Amino acid sequence: MNMILIALVTLFCGGVLALVFNRSSRWATILGAGSAVVGCLVGLWPAFQGLLGGGVYSFRMPWAVPGGEFYIRLDALSGFFLIPVFGLSALASVFGGNYLLAYRDRKRLGASWFFFNFFVASMALVVVARQAVLFMVAWEIMSLAAFFLVTFEHEKKDVRVAGWIYLIASHLGAAFLLAMFLLLGRASGSLDFDTFPVPGSIAGAVIFLLALIGFGTKAGLVPLHVWLPEAHPAAPSHVSALMSGVMIKLGLYGLLRVLIFLGPPAAWWGPMLVVIGFSGAVLGISFALCQRDLKRALAYSSIENMGLIVLALGLGIWGLTGHHPIVAALGFSGAFLHIWNHSLMKSLMFLGAGSVMHGAGGRDMERLGGLMKRMPHTGGAIVLGAVAISALPPLNGFVSEWLIYMALLYGGLEFSGGGSVVMLLGVGVLALVGAMALLCFVRWVGIVLLGEPRSEEARHAHESSRWMTLPLAVLAGLCVLTALFPGVLVTSFAGVINEVFGFSLEPLQQAMTDSSALTVLSGVNAVIWALLGLVALFSIRARRRGGVAEDSTWSCGYLAPLSSMQYTGQSFSEMMVSRLFLRSFRPKMRVVATQAVFPVAGKMTTSYPDTVSRVVYQPMFTWLAGHFARMRWLQQGKIQFYMLYFVVVLLFAFAWQVVRHWLHYE
Repeated sequence: MNMILIALVTLFCGGVLALVFNRSSRWATILGAGSAVVGCLVGLWPAFQGLLGGGVYSFRMPWAVPGGEFYIRLDALSGFFLIPVFGLSALASVFGGNYLLAYRDRKRLGASWFFFNFFVASMALVVVARQAVLFMVAWEIMSLAAFFLVTFEHEKKDVRVAGWIYLIASHLGAAFLLAMFLLLGRASGSLDFDTFPVPGSIAGAVIFLLALIGFGTKAGLVPLHVWLPEAHPAAPSHVSALMSGVMIKLGLYGLLRVLIFLGPPAAWWGPMLVVIGFSGAVLGISFALCQRDLKRALAYSSIENMGLIVLALGLGIWGLTGHHPIVAALGFSGAFLHIWNHSLMKSLMFLGAGSVMHGAGGRDMERLGGLMKRMPHTGGAIVLGAVAISALPPLNGFVSEWLIYMALLYGGLEFSGGGSVVMLLGVGVLALVGAMALLCFVRWVGIVLLGEPRSEEARHAHESSRWMTLPLAVLAGLCVLTALFPGVLVTSFAGVINEVFGFSLEPLQQAMTDSSALTVLSGVNAVIWALLGLVALFSIRARRRGGVAEDSTWSCGYLAPLSSMQYTGQSFSEMMVSRLFLRSFRPKMRVVATQAVFPVAGKMTTSYPDTVSRVVYQPMFTWLAGHFARMRWLQQGKIQFYMLYFVVVLLFAFAWQVVRHWLHYE
């Protein structure tokens, strides 16, 4: 635990030093990024110890805050989430050190590194906090630091709007968490996590729903997801990688931590999470298909993957309450494995998008193209990440989604009545989501990396530096290793699953031992990698011998094909999105056509606004804004009126206490 404290102090002090040296972008970057790497490496060792059951460490210290105490504790669940917090933050800081230097002539970077280090430290503190006041303080620091990181380019209007949407959503979620902790603390008389009693069925249901809304907002669960596709594209790419790869997972951490307080789950929790998970998966990947902004498409893909994780958790709880241990074990294993897999895959894709922006000067798909030749290292990493996140063998996304498929299939066989029908239908829905994810990332890779450049910036794109491509290579290698050794990871999650749900993975381990399923799966992945290696080796030898002829792509008979003749991103996915989901998505089209007899130029643009935001949140906030506008007369702008308001509130509070005492004595 001392090493966790050292890691936190290193991060905080490094952030302060970066702010002190704000005038020098070079020194601010060295101090900020360097302290982030050192602090994260220090914290990784105890995180692995906690995950593998190397002991439960705790630290208490008096804190001069009413109802508060500085109480932190490291257990298996904390270790499971601390590993991606520290591991991915170290890689993101290495990437960001070079990425942000492009802004050094326009901005001072000390403040950005200050908030980055505080962001990482607060995420780690959230995971180890064991007292409600400390948890909420760390949660608020995390939210505020992320807000300032998202608004790094605050001179842009869309960035400011994205930042405010994120901040409002974060504080609405925090309000539900505050109510949840007040209910838990009222029952125990203390705000220590260790003292929270197991509530009754009604109180437990209320606390579960408050936690689901509060933590679900941070996790980007549908319909609480609307901040995510706004904030992720606005933030610098290394921050986007952390927000998608780590921060939204802390919403899942909070929900899992609360499940420990609540004891045995209710029977309806599992089906409810399954419905929420399927809704998020379908909606997220559907919107990802029609985005032309690289990072916005990745943000919607994160909503899809968070839906898959919640789906797997719901399957596990459903199997647990229905006394189907194989279904529970497969669901829980798939959920925890996909948490790590998504952290690796999505961080790789966001950093890859950042490298594309750095080398090609933009993130609009329709202005990119042909980058594989100009940015081969970045392009290769992106292709690997796209295959992984499309859940294709031989990479890690396939393994965790395979476990979810198996949970649904076992559920369809073991459940009876409506539960069996839901499970079997779920297999079809999950297959549809997988097909749409594949189409989404074929589109992403094909439009961005292949073909011909669609703009001068793309035509003159250059490869990023080694400091930016090195984190991509590390993440790509981890995706491969996870696919080759899934059984080792699933076994290491046994302590976490037992801690949260009181459930042993022995049924799954026995089933996997009997069928050698995970061993066969990792073996198949290894064989595919060996074959790919042989193909690459023969290709390299053939090129060196001059045995490969190169020619232009077939151009449909045109003598001088132009880049404008290529498929666009929208036309690539038009059939799936516009025809199958037209009524649900209702794309907005804007056509600019000339009225001349022989028109020279015309223009048509399409956009797909978020359905939930358009139908639910925008009308609701417009209605609220109109009603609150009528109360502007309270803002007189004179100090006397504000002092009068304070006096009135104090009088009401005094009168309330008098009435309470009078009723008590009566």
